[in-house]
Amino acid sequence: MLNMAVRAARAAGDIIVRAMDRVDLLNITTKSRNDFASDVDRQAELEITGILQKAYPGHAVLGEEHGFKGPESSDFVWVIDPLDGTTNFLHGFPQFAVSIALFHRGKVERGVVYDPVKQELFTAVRGAGATLNNRRIRVTPQKGLTGALLGTGIPFKDQSYLDAYLGMLKSLLKDAAGIRRAGSAALDLAYVAAGRLDGFWEIGLNQWDMAAGVLLIQEAGGLVSDLEGGDRYFENGSIVCANPKLHGPMLDLIKPHLTKELRQASA
Repeated sequence: MLNMAVRAARAAGDIIVRAMDRVDLLNITTKSRNDFASDVDRQAELEITGILQKAYPGHAVLGEEHGFKGPESSDFVWVIDPLDGTTNFLHGFPQFAVSIALFHRGKVERGVVYDPVKQELFTAVRGAGATLNNRRIRVTPQKGLTGALLGTGIPFKDQSYLDAYLGMLKSLLKDAAGIRRAGSAALDLAYVAAGRLDGFWEIGLNQWDMAAGVLLIQEAGGLVSDLEGGDRYFENGSIVCANPKLHGPMLDLIKPHLTKELRQASA
């Protein structure tokens, strides 16, 4: 099943790369404030869905662009973001990826994040580790925030949590070596797994943004939680991840800025 997910991700990546030089000709729609989709998003998702459903007709598929397809009673659900970082793609900013995860009875069992520009393939199988282009990857050994390089995502769709987020940013920035906002959560999570970032946090993600990346980090030896340290990140869309030594210190600086609404979302 991992091999089939890789095949689907590469096929979608080919569609994305071929479209990079004709972005001005694409049909672009606005799904919500600062949330866009293009012909490429839709075509890439159809390609992925077609490959997976042909191989596994009894499996269901949940895609960002076309919603839920397949038998609702299936124990297997593929969760797809065909182009994570659409805004980057539309501006020619080369930081975007295909993200595919397989859930079995509610638990992520396979994860693929593919960067078609750099041709970097991140994969994970539950219990079998995580790889980048077939080389084993691990989270960093960073012991604390001093000197740490963190990734984040600024709330750009729903800005009701912006003040809380800015408080978190200010607290984490005091000791960190730097904070990066690159615009693709799937790749940010993969970078934590690969040791390129020491930690990452964001508010307001969807399941398809982070499912594959969560498994990558866990299989690379890292910890993943919501903003209060719980495991409801798929339900509430807020995530904190890092190596085991850095995860706690990040939470300690994030928690004082949680609003009543954010706490209720994590409950």
